[in-house]
Amino acid sequence: MEQLNEILLSEVEGFRKAGHKFLNGEITRAEFKGISGGMGVYAHRSGKEFMIRFRTPSGIASIDELKFLYDFANKFNLESIHFTTRQAVQLHGISIDEACDCMIEGINNNFYTRGSGGNFPRNVAMSPLSGVEVGEVFDVSPYALAVNKHFMKKINSYKLPRKFKVAFSSSDTDESHATVADLGFMAVLVDGEKYFKVYIGGGLGRSPRASIPLEGLIKAEDILFHVEAITDLFINEGDYENKSRARIRYIVERMGEDQFVKCYEGYLEKSLSKENLKVKVESKVYNKKGSNTSMKNPRLISQNKEGLYSVYVHPTGGILKLENFKEILDFIEALEDVELRLSMSEGFYIRNLNGEEAEKVISMTNSYSGENALQYSVACIGVPICQMGVLESQKTLNDVINYFKEKNFTKDILPSIHISGCPNSCGVHEIGQIGFCGKKKRVKDKLIDAFELHLGGAIGIEKTRLGKYYGDLKAEEVPEFLYKLALEIEKSGKSFDDFIVQKDDILNKILEKYLICS
Repeated sequence: MEQLNEILLSEVEGFRKAGHKFLNGEITRAEFKGISGGMGVYAHRSGKEFMIRFRTPSGIASIDELKFLYDFANKFNLESIHFTTRQAVQLHGISIDEACDCMIEGINNNFYTRGSGGNFPRNVAMSPLSGVEVGEVFDVSPYALAVNKHFMKKINSYKLPRKFKVAFSSSDTDESHATVADLGFMAVLVDGEKYFKVYIGGGLGRSPRASIPLEGLIKAEDILFHVEAITDLFINEGDYENKSRARIRYIVERMGEDQFVKCYEGYLEKSLSKENLKVKVESKVYNKKGSNTSMKNPRLISQNKEGLYSVYVHPTGGILKLENFKEILDFIEALEDVELRLSMSEGFYIRNLNGEEAEKVISMTNSYSGENALQYSVACIGVPICQMGVLESQKTLNDVINYFKEKNFTKDILPSIHISGCPNSCGVHEIGQIGFCGKKKRVKDKLIDAFELHLGGAIGIEKTRLGKYYGDLKAEEVPEFLYKLALEIEKSGKSFDDFIVQKDDILNKILEKYLICS
């Protein structure tokens, strides 16, 4: 990586100058965004502060990398760090010079921001419990890391129409969202041999769609042929003129599924002639001695080796205070063979804990990690930080959680909610059982804050579906609406999914009260 690092380091000072030009008003916000995204940096809505996003490959970060993040956040006097819905970490509220200094230090330690935004292959998503999950097909970690490495080797040279997302899932729960990705790989085992089911052409955001499952299976070692095929297709068939339609799913829409698959097969045939794309990997072997615990806790997950556990930690909205981050790092650094892996839900798993260690982690994190599904909800960073944001998604999430606390309603009735502050879908609202998408809506000649309501979304093999759009609610009424919904579901004795299908008459009565009439 030495040659790559030299190239990336050579870019930083030019970017620093561009940042100062933006601050001085010499280039526009749009011009700066076109430069900064590919560097992993975005200006805040204020135009004075910045965010930097690190590529934590498939959510795997070493203790040294996590300490690096802590040290910089502490040096910049930040109060918190932000875990994203694509297994990355962001630092918010820093200066352009701090961002560049952070970038340089990261490159020198093989910890990158390049391509974590802009028109580049993004962080390769992966099931966060892969390798230790009970019932998984096989550990997809080394394959996801191989694709990350493949992208990073030439990250500075991509000329894509827009961003491009790849995902690997190790079980049919599809924790990585492979079935709604541009390119998804689902682990399959046949007679002891490792294969993948391939999904192409999906994506969330404007005009979302589920991915197309390809016929048959591919050998696990052949994944990079498919990565190159879909990349070449995107480069040659994508829309470079209309940014709003410059994603692979719009190519599917334009061609139709059958023609798109044929087109893909043509690029795959060309890809198969390329050399040195076969993947050779070794899966990690976990030899740590376990010990059992009798503790019962929804955040405690048994691993596939007796006496070992993972603990899920979910700071509200993915915002973890720095003192809590340091406490976690100090604790796990002293433990044997313990890992931290980021989730797709703004949280993280501390893996490979014995029973005693798991109990201590749960006790340590109880004060700021959720206790039920509603508290595990997801919200993008939103206004007032995000340039693209329309509404304050983080505030709405906190308002909901606080409203339920005020009502002393702690039962696990509602599923996690997914809040996107705008149609860009950083809160993945389309695949949430309850999803909200921020917008401005004109009502009686007055522009108000409103959320689109989507219900019934799901993710998983043979069950992935986009939620149904029901209408718009006033942002201020979202907490009360959810509370009333929870009361009716509890009264019915049904699960959430059964309630919205079998008790649609009751649901419609609630909606009549809260949906905005145009």
